Amino acid sequence: MRLDKYLKISRLIKRRTVANEACDAGRVLVNDKVAKASVNVKAGDVIEIQFGSKSVKVEVLDVQETVRKDDAKELYRYL
Repeated sequence: MRLDKYLKISRLIKRRTVANEACDAGRVLVNDKVAKASVNVKAGDVIEIQFGSKSVKVEVLDVQETVRKDDAKELYRYL
């Protein structure tokens, strides 16, 4: 699954366009490498998102095309 779509479905970032802009600005890292929005995400990957001075680091546990809002937190684990 594309990185920008995963960020939206997991609700780490609310909108796909915002996720795209974050990737283009170099604020999203996958496995400690700057990632484009089109990078393929799979279970076991570590995603780090930089929001200003704050940073969020999560491990991908599962990849699903659609998920309910309540179940979105089961797709990743905070590190």
